[in-house]
Amino acid sequence: MGKVIALANQKGGVGKTTTAINLAASLAVLEKKVIIVDADPQANATSGTGFDIRAIKTSIYECLVDDLDPKSIILNSDIEGLDLIPSHIDLVGAEIEMLNQPNREYILKRVIEKFKDDYDYILIDCSPSLGLITVNALTAADSIIIPVQCEYFALEGLGKLLNTIKIIQTRLNKDLEIEGFLLTMYDPRLRLSNQVVDEVKKHFQDMVFETIVQRNIKLSESPSYGKPVVLYDAASKGSVNYLNLARELLQRNDKTKIANAAKIVE
Repeated sequence: MGKVIALANQKGGVGKTTTAINLAASLAVLEKKVIIVDADPQANATSGTGFDIRAIKTSIYECLVDDLDPKSIILNSDIEGLDLIPSHIDLVGAEIEMLNQPNREYILKRVIEKFKDDYDYILIDCSPSLGLITVNALTAADSIIIPVQCEYFALEGLGKLLNTIKIIQTRLNKDLEIEGFLLTMYDPRLRLSNQVVDEVKKHFQDMVFETIVQRNIKLSESPSYGKPVVLYDAASKGSVNYLNLARELLQRNDKTKIANAAKIVE
């Protein structure tokens, strides 16, 4: 049975979608079967994985609102072992249509259960909000990765997110765990970046991933080509960072025997 991991932070521009795409691609390169569930109406995970969102006729929206079988809309990416359930701008209206449905917080969970056994990891790319679809994602998830950018307002809003997670754990999903905090957009030349790293590690200690994702031009360029960075430039720092993150995630989940010493050298 696959592990469901939500990537969430109500703050925008922290690297949720970049992480969803590139962590999923890196896990697939490490021979895991992975699927991204694009639960953001912006559909950036869909386009960033190589699909033309204008050509998407059916998406996660129909699965949530019309009970469409999700297996019928799974798309295969250019990386073997990496699939996608696409999103669409229509998803903006899904929350209103889901409001009156019974057990509305569990709709996405029921969708994912239909294909969960076919994958090692299911990554849910959440929108930058704490609305009903994000609540659905956290209710469906086994764990959550929280990207935190190494910038001035990094910790702003984290308290609200952590409070939401506690409410989900209490009322909807008692098994939800925090997989880890992922530091993103790190620039080692900036004192501020280093201060944010120290602050996050001081607050959350072992819950912070050892891997830090650095600012990298190839990582920024790859979505415009519809490719994960490991396909766009496998030797780039961004690619190395996400391969290391994938290995660290596997180690945390006891899915690999790779020793820390065997990590890719940055």
